[in-house]
Amino acid sequence: MSTPPSTRTVLLRRGEVHSPADPFATAMVVEAGHVAWVGSEGAADAFADGVDEVIDLDGALVTPAFTDAHVHTTSTGLALTGLDLTAARTREEALTLVREHAEARPTDRVLLGHGWDAARWPDTRPPSRAELDEATGGRPLYLSRIDVHSAAVSTALLDLVPGVRDRAGYTPDEPLTRDAHHAVRAAALGAVGPQQRTEAQRAALRHAASLGIGSIHECAGPDISSEDDFTGLLDLARSEPGPRVAGYWADRDIERARALGALGAAGDLFVDGALGSHTACLHAPYADAEHTGTGYLSAADVAAHVVACTEAGLQAGFHAIGDAAVTAVVDGMRAAAERVGLARVRAARHRVEHAEMLTPESVAAFAEFGLTASVQPAFDALWGGEDGMYADRLGAGRARTLNPFAALLRAGVPLAFGSDSPVTPLDPWGTVRAAAFHRTPEHRVSVRAAFTAHTRGGWRAVGRDDAGILVPGAPADYAVWRTDELIVQAPDDRVARWSTDPRSGTPGLPDLSPGAQLPVCLRTVVSGQPVFVGLDE
Repeated sequence: MSTPPSTRTVLLRRGEVHSPADPFATAMVVEAGHVAWVGSEGAADAFADGVDEVIDLDGALVTPAFTDAHVHTTSTGLALTGLDLTAARTREEALTLVREHAEARPTDRVLLGHGWDAARWPDTRPPSRAELDEATGGRPLYLSRIDVHSAAVSTALLDLVPGVRDRAGYTPDEPLTRDAHHAVRAAALGAVGPQQRTEAQRAALRHAASLGIGSIHECAGPDISSEDDFTGLLDLARSEPGPRVAGYWADRDIERARALGALGAAGDLFVDGALGSHTACLHAPYADAEHTGTGYLSAADVAAHVVACTEAGLQAGFHAIGDAAVTAVVDGMRAAAERVGLARVRAARHRVEHAEMLTPESVAAFAEFGLTASVQPAFDALWGGEDGMYADRLGAGRARTLNPFAALLRAGVPLAFGSDSPVTPLDPWGTVRAAAFHRTPEHRVSVRAAFTAHTRGGWRAVGRDDAGILVPGAPADYAVWRTDELIVQAPDDRVARWSTDPRSGTPGLPDLSPGAQLPVCLRTVVSGQPVFVGLDE
């Protein structure tokens, strides 16, 4: 995840610098790609003549750059530049967008789209295959559901995948899941040429930089993208200024993951699917379906992978959403610890992606095994609440237990926040807000804790404890923001929700109360190099 450092020395002054080294800092010096000093405005005068550039912040806020700990970069770029159905309010509106996209892209081998969510439509019915065939004029079409664990496809795309109708997860005229979905996704993404793929990746990285994101964790794998997609992204990130990319390859073949340059055989190594697609693996049946979802890996499978990765010095990691899937991970971790030792398992900093349906026992196990919970607070903002998708799928009682961020923090479980983009958009301040104002009040965390999980937490998840904070010696990955007054927000109404008293000695952050305007990124810097400069800076 390295980026060549800038050789320029820069003084930033007359702003607010969010630093644990000095809660009242207004200035910062960057040298050789690292933070060299933070302090007060008066002390900054001593540096002014010895630097290459002085940036007058004019009151702006400087923070560590965000890390998005779970991204699918190419799919994000394709959604940014192509057919995005997340705003479609009805099936008819979605089909109109499909029709317009097909007319605008007459030469595409396969039409690609993402983001439909029938659970939010009035009749909750996904588009039928016949409707998609009509809207596309009989062309191949792949439309991933918002959770990317099922897809609506046209007949012409099915015809490009021999034997798909015999695979698990194929149902006539219903969205595809499981193996059938994986097969058509591979065919659809395989139709994306190298130039289109690179353009999509570049668009995603530029968009991330414009939001103050300095690092992303690419969660790739053979069931998600392709080896060329993965290595191409890593090459692009090394060759052009932009956010750092930490690559994870979700493959039980750990030598293949290592050969591809992955940090770990981790990320979306599926133990189960997703709640929206009824493929998350549950202990008790869904409230709106007479089954318990789909399990892909057993506890024995998890244990074998964790042992292999631990002995090879690689991170293991798993996608686990349903409570039965989380149980499989926990039981597998326990078996692995018995084989290689608890200390070695903890030292490896293995990860669990999503980890939505947790119990007090599984939270305690995460802490015991040193697991990083790589979680997405925007999921709760989108699907939580008494009338949200979680409640539809699980019933209100089970839905209220999901995404217990406060319990994880209390237990000492490391948190790394991300978006799972394009499932939910790249939106770091919105993600911090979603955690601080969780729809279930007992799961809320302070803005400060959420901000830490979205900055330093992502670095810790890749084994770096010296980054994601603005202190001398840390990598100069930072963002500059235009924002209103800084405050200290707490998640509990029984205490003051915020305090502007400077005697607290706690660095302030923007007011993220629902309805408050989120900060606007003016500049993003990675290893001392600007990777985004806004027009209004």
